[in-house]
Amino acid sequence: MTAEAADGDLSTAPWLGLPAAQQPDWPDPDALRAAGRKLAGSPPLVLPAECDLLTRRLAAVARGEALVLQGGDCAETFSGVGADTVRATLRTLLHMAVVLTHASSLPVVKIGRMAGQFAKPRSTAFEERGGVRLPSYRGDAVNGLEFSSGSRTPDASRLNRAYEASAATLNLVRALTTGGFADLAEVRTWNREFVASSPAGERYRRLTDEIESALAFLRACGGDTAPLATTEFFVSHEALLLDYETPLTRVDERTGRLYATSGHLLWAGERTREADGAHIAFLSRVRNPIAVKLGPTVGPETVLRYLDRLDPDREPGRLTFAMRAGADRVRDVLPLLVEKVSAEGAQVCWLSDPMHGNTFTTPDGYKTRHLETILDELSGFMAVHRALGTHPGGIHVELTGSEVTECLGGGRPVGAQDLGRRYESACDPRLNQEQSIDLAFRLADMYRRPPTG
Repeated sequence: MTAEAADGDLSTAPWLGLPAAQQPDWPDPDALRAAGRKLAGSPPLVLPAECDLLTRRLAAVARGEALVLQGGDCAETFSGVGADTVRATLRTLLHMAVVLTHASSLPVVKIGRMAGQFAKPRSTAFEERGGVRLPSYRGDAVNGLEFSSGSRTPDASRLNRAYEASAATLNLVRALTTGGFADLAEVRTWNREFVASSPAGERYRRLTDEIESALAFLRACGGDTAPLATTEFFVSHEALLLDYETPLTRVDERTGRLYATSGHLLWAGERTREADGAHIAFLSRVRNPIAVKLGPTVGPETVLRYLDRLDPDREPGRLTFAMRAGADRVRDVLPLLVEKVSAEGAQVCWLSDPMHGNTFTTPDGYKTRHLETILDELSGFMAVHRALGTHPGGIHVELTGSEVTECLGGGRPVGAQDLGRRYESACDPRLNQEQSIDLAFRLADMYRRPPTG
């Protein structure tokens, strides 16, 4: 059964017999089968050994010995897969990781929301404009953003385009992270323009001065700085489209175990985390590190079911919970969940997703978030873990390296009147580069602050 599913026979995958939320209504079964066969014959995007390495890195997070920085686009687009876009997002994440490492004195596990985030769940199946009713945009892996019948009709060949776009992104990420782009000795040159023009730039310049002094001291003492010229970087996305994930699920020849080779870490979202549904069943069978998004309505009994389904052996690094309760709920909802999971002896990674629970729509119709509200949820997340003596493992944020105007606030604040200037997201609002680094410094202050009590 497992081997058949790995060979692309979608009808034999056990999770496909279960209820699956948020799946497209593909109009052409033959085209879907052809897309699945092509995916099944394509090389894996990631290797099982890379997934195992990420599990070990996340085990350190679960033990309180490291942090996670997970971030990237809300919804990747085919048109956005380019060197400049990928480089800018990667640069922003590297900036943020340096800030967090310096503040916490802990290694930061860097995970991009990239090379696979081409599908999105939607609250409604259809969108209506001017009396015209069409399928909702579900990400470039399914249909197009343009509001027309041809664009919005799900097209299974887009699954293959999503694979090709993911492969191109991964190739560039691997080249950049191993080819000198991430060299810590060049940290000052990563973005001179940002340092010169941003309100947070002076603070970042002082940090780079300290790093350069530390590296000079290390070299003077005969230390080896060569390992600092490269960095580990992993990719992740929501395991939403089972018609994409299944043919890219392969048997590892070393162990005979199943791995999802579409990304290093996959997660079930708030709309696809049914404990008895297809998505949780799928994630329970693959050996990748996996995550579940937890909204404000989740109860401890459900979370304990996830533990038993997804992490029955209580393996550190196997399971991550990303809390997206909203700034007004996190202090009330999170404590009981953490207490119940800790009582089970599970070593999971706890992340804060402070974006999704804090979205609102302006009178002009723009979906947005305010940086101060995002920081308020982060503060509540940190306070809960400090009070319970558990480890606040890190953050999961939607961001871009571009200077978009989609979220409000920041050191050089974006106001409601600015949103239309560069609102470019295909779905949800993202932090721009300055806002992202501003957030990193503010979060670094929270990690630097000693626990109370």
